[in-house]
Amino acid sequence: MATAQDTTQSFEVMGGQSLKAALAAAERRNKIRAFLLVVPLLVFITFTFLAPIARMMYFSFDNPVIIKYFPKTIAALQDWDPAGAPTPPEQVYATFAAEISRASKERTIGKAATRLNYDKGGMRSLMTKTGRKVSRMQAGPFMDGKWKEAFLKISKKWGQRDVWVTIKDTGERFTASFYLKALDLRRSAEGKIVQEPENRQLYLLTGTDSVWVRTFWISAAVTILCVLLGYPVAFLLANLPLRYSNLLMILVLLPFWTSLLVRTTAWVVVLQTEGVFNDLLLALNIIDERVQLIFNRFGVLVAMTHILLPFMILPIYSVMKNIPPSYERAARSLGATPWTAFWRVYFPQSLAGIGAGGLLVFILALGYYITPALVGGPTDQMVSYFIADHTNRSLNWGLASALGGFLLAGVLAVYVLYDKLVGIDNMKLG
Repeated sequence: MATAQDTTQSFEVMGGQSLKAALAAAERRNKIRAFLLVVPLLVFITFTFLAPIARMMYFSFDNPVIIKYFPKTIAALQDWDPAGAPTPPEQVYATFAAEISRASKERTIGKAATRLNYDKGGMRSLMTKTGRKVSRMQAGPFMDGKWKEAFLKISKKWGQRDVWVTIKDTGERFTASFYLKALDLRRSAEGKIVQEPENRQLYLLTGTDSVWVRTFWISAAVTILCVLLGYPVAFLLANLPLRYSNLLMILVLLPFWTSLLVRTTAWVVVLQTEGVFNDLLLALNIIDERVQLIFNRFGVLVAMTHILLPFMILPIYSVMKNIPPSYERAARSLGATPWTAFWRVYFPQSLAGIGAGGLLVFILALGYYITPALVGGPTDQMVSYFIADHTNRSLNWGLASALGGFLLAGVLAVYVLYDKLVGIDNMKLG
């Protein structure tokens, strides 16, 4: 008679393999089902986040204008060595005359002239003037072997090497010139990468006048101010009774229900020379005359700190709520003072919230545009202002994309540094 053990062994031998396959199939179905549930989110992120970033990076290298309208000229310039001859040969002038005449007649010369003007000032007026005059020459008798002389009569600039070097460099289908421009660099007539003259530098000026230094300095200062102001508020929220903490939490969340533009404009009203804050300081006899608190760096720091403060409070608060109060009581029962118990026991456990909030505030501050534009002065604008300017006014999308690419790289670098620091802290705690 078969025992229960024999039945179990027989089942394992006869049906064990099928049971294992059935479990694997069930697990596979669960994974597929879970993946299908997140597919809409993946599609949304791809088309609204990843695709625009990829398109931005493509625009930062894309350079189709000059090669599109002057393909034969660019091909002819490939055989010209700027170091050996100051100007291209006659054949290049003749080829360029035919193409610039066609571009002028087809009214496409403006696009090419604008693109050249990005790399060298004055090229737009030079191209449009030359296009008009050469098109009239093309209508007359053919000028065999005299095009170089004709170009020099139109403007002496056509005898300058850097003009032709600009045309040759911008004729590359994909270029890194936008990234060079974002770092105040350019290619010299000899083809070397050199720094722009000091009076033409914008993004990498020495000291705090540099746009990049200014952007990271303001973001770091706002982050530090948010930590100093947000930590006590988060501590209060985490340790007050529920009925009081809920009321204070509403005040913390209230800015999210108010337009960013309204909050920024409110600071203009408060901080202006004839505003509320100056009136209060005068009434308290703290100052004798009104001071400038707006359209400068002070106004930018105050407004940005106020707007970004909730993004610091909430991560710190969420971490503090999960810190057991018994840890601090245990430290005090062992003889620690309240300050020692807080600094040695409570504060280290809240560092994760400070790190998360600091990272969030710093990244958000890097991309701020509206607030510095409204409450800051000309020397308080950040990189995002110039990205918007090149996108909307000058239409230099390549340079705007390059600036955005550098800003994205900076954000990624900050995140990697944060991840490494958090990993090191976790190893120490472990």
